[in-house]
Amino acid sequence: MRLFGSLYDRVLIWSAHRRAPWALGGLSFAEASFFPIPPDVMLIPMTMAKPKAWWKLALLATMASAIGGMFGYLIGWLAIDALTPYLVKWGYGHALEAARHAFDRWGFWAVLVAGFSPIPYKVFTITAGALTMNPALVFAASVLGRGGRFFLVAGLIAWAGPRIEPKLRKYIEWLGWITVAVLVGAIVVWQVSKASWH
Repeated sequence: MRLFGSLYDRVLIWSAHRRAPWALGGLSFAEASFFPIPPDVMLIPMTMAKPKAWWKLALLATMASAIGGMFGYLIGWLAIDALTPYLVKWGYGHALEAARHAFDRWGFWAVLVAGFSPIPYKVFTITAGALTMNPALVFAASVLGRGGRFFLVAGLIAWAGPRIEPKLRKYIEWLGWITVAVLVGAIVVWQVSKASWH
């Protein structure tokens, strides 16, 4: 079944739309506070569509994400007690506990590393608010961590994208189904390991 080729072509078309930057900014804001999908899914095809604008796109994603992180901070500050059962139910319980331990030990650096890594960033911004960490430090760490990640991703795509795009399109079906298989495998391993802890 051919699925990912047409989806890939559609995403590239959408990423070149004049309103795509608004979507990237909105996704970056939302992902830092409550939404599960990372901005990379828009940043990468948008950079491939407009490689010369890579730094503008990275800057937009960085600032929107940092501002979204402050919204996550506000959520944690105002409503962590009410939110904790839902975060646990949605599978973020272990990440929340890890974030608390990381803050106890590393503080500012925990936010910076979380901003750069694939760890759910919203867990760290909400936890920072719950622990009333200095909001100026949270914002600075968000800018550095998210900026480091988004500028690296966009820069690499702008540099290598035009060269790899024809090969990427050729093998997109294989890559898509391999990614699905890896995700399903990861979910199965996670569920089995979680069951063994209880």
